[in-house]
Amino acid sequence: MRIHYLLTDLNGAGAALPVPELVRVMREEGHTVHVLALLPRDRTACARLDRAGISWELLSEHPRDFIGAARALLRAIDRDRPDLLWNSLTRASVYGSIAGWLRGIPVVNWQHNAWLKPWNRFQLRRLRRLTEFWVADSRTVAEFAAAALDVPPAKIEVWPLFRARIEAPLAKPWVPGTRFRIGSLGRLHPDKNFSDLIAAAAFIRDHQPELAAGLEFIIAGQGRERDALARQIAEARLDNVVLAGYTDKPDEFLASLHAYVQPSHHEGLCIAAHEAMQAALPVVATRVGEMQHSVIPNQTGALFEVGDVAALAAAIVAMAQAPEQAAAQGRAGRARIVTLFGAEAFQRAGQAILTRAAHAVARRERQLVS
Repeated sequence: MRIHYLLTDLNGAGAALPVPELVRVMREEGHTVHVLALLPRDRTACARLDRAGISWELLSEHPRDFIGAARALLRAIDRDRPDLLWNSLTRASVYGSIAGWLRGIPVVNWQHNAWLKPWNRFQLRRLRRLTEFWVADSRTVAEFAAAALDVPPAKIEVWPLFRARIEAPLAKPWVPGTRFRIGSLGRLHPDKNFSDLIAAAAFIRDHQPELAAGLEFIIAGQGRERDALARQIAEARLDNVVLAGYTDKPDEFLASLHAYVQPSHHEGLCIAAHEAMQAALPVVATRVGEMQHSVIPNQTGALFEVGDVAALAAAIVAMAQAPEQAAAQGRAGRARIVTLFGAEAFQRAGQAILTRAAHAVARRERQLVS
């Protein structure tokens, strides 16, 4: 098949992050893939796509040129005549679904999150019949798509957007006399809720100042919340919380930590938390998305309810006070992740979905001939 893989934007921390791994499977199955992005966003995905040797193009240079991007998408389809449109994130799914309907091309849409804004949910529900089938990044998201978007379960496939790599670097044990490093990774966006991690750092400082002196909090990422988070850190007078900016080497960042926190309001699979477990880090996460199934309390980390800063602080304190136990939880988490999300499982899921997509393309071609 000739596949057009449509992204909403080139934000390296979003849906573009797993594209190289997905495209690799597509290529190995004999398909050709060209990536299209409607809007530029922060463009941090470009280098990742280039390193993987993936052909890509930006449909509009202007962040809010929605009409121009739609016209450019139709021109790209007319130029290349792809067999399949493979869309990722809501705007790409809306544009791709309509474009596929206009040009008679089968459409597959990703769903990455177990939550949608009301307007996005409305749009996808209205356009769901234009989609051959949906691909969810986890069982939690598949359940959400069936319930919230009224998609029949038979039209939902699951392909977890994470392939565990046994060669990924492992976090080193904490050394007495050094700071216990707690980190988080992702877009600086309200959905990621990093403000609660900063609030937990302040809570620990206020209640256990001696312990807090031995902790360091590092948040890696960039986005629109950076200024607000920096103000929160300054107003709380925290000298042990760092906004480290975007990193294009997440493996190295994670391997430098002793524990990982994911305080998100909403998630789907949450690649970052699974990468942290891959690095043998204990994970403290909100009870949302697939994390509520991957993180096992007292075995691989801890779960807490969204917004419960005291519970988050307590989980961090427990790990800092028992670093050997925390490291053991990290090792257990890595073993669990390698088993659940190994390379073979990733490949099998992709092959099954691509086979279904190829059948949809063949069926559409037969309809055109008849």
